Amino acid sequence: MPSVLSHARPDLSRRDAELRELMDDPCCDLAALRRTYARFDVVNSLVAGWSATYRRRIRPLAEPGRPLTLLDIGSGGGDVARDLARWAQRDGVELRITGIDPDARAHDWASARTVRWSARHPRTPPPVFRRVTSRELVAAGETFDVVVSNHLLHHLDPGPLRDLAADSERLARRLVVHNDLVRSPAAYRLYSVGVLPLAPGSFLRTDGLRSLRRAYLPHELLELAGPGWRVPPGSFAHQQMTLDVHP
Repeated sequence: MPSVLSHARPDLSRRDAELRELMDDPCCDLAALRRTYARFDVVNSLVAGWSATYRRRIRPLAEPGRPLTLLDIGSGGGDVARDLARWAQRDGVELRITGIDPDARAHDWASARTVRWSARHPRTPPPVFRRVTSRELVAAGETFDVVVSNHLLHHLDPGPLRDLAADSERLARRLVVHNDLVRSPAAYRLYSVGVLPLAPGSFLRTDGLRSLRRAYLPHELLELAGPGWRVPPGSFAHQQMTLDVHP
């Protein structure tokens, strides 16, 4: 077992943009990557706060007789998209979800996992996963009622993050919610210990701690996103870069 102190006391006063997560390496251990995707279901359900975001921000947009469309950018293993689909079905909300990720490994995992998931949830319309970028959807003129992402922002340096904000403004008809981590010593300490039971054989601990070191602070996101955007707090150690779109 790795030492709890092996990632002790990094300098969190600034964003460590030079760090790269293991899962972003195209030559990384594929078995470890798949274990990481598989365990995102648990990690995100515990810490990412999507159940509350669905209840407070997404479900109220539903209208009788009109399907609500949602785009999940950087959908990874697809766990957030599947959870949103399940909650909407439970509530009688017609939610059509598209998840996009340009990484073939993530796309293949999410698609295969969702086939098996659909067998257990035959009455729930499954998310559709596509291997495209947000810029390609903008170029194609596609739009969605809601645009979301989970734990994507910290992967992006300032230029690509500005591009994502611009793409989101063009793709969303009603709401954008980019849910991500907040860089903080407390979150770093708690995650380094709390994730240990789930970490063996995966990238969860190393990449999670690197994610926290790469994460932005709220004022940093506001400076990058531009006019109209807000950065309210999310669940513990999370923030949400949001945009309410008014036609």
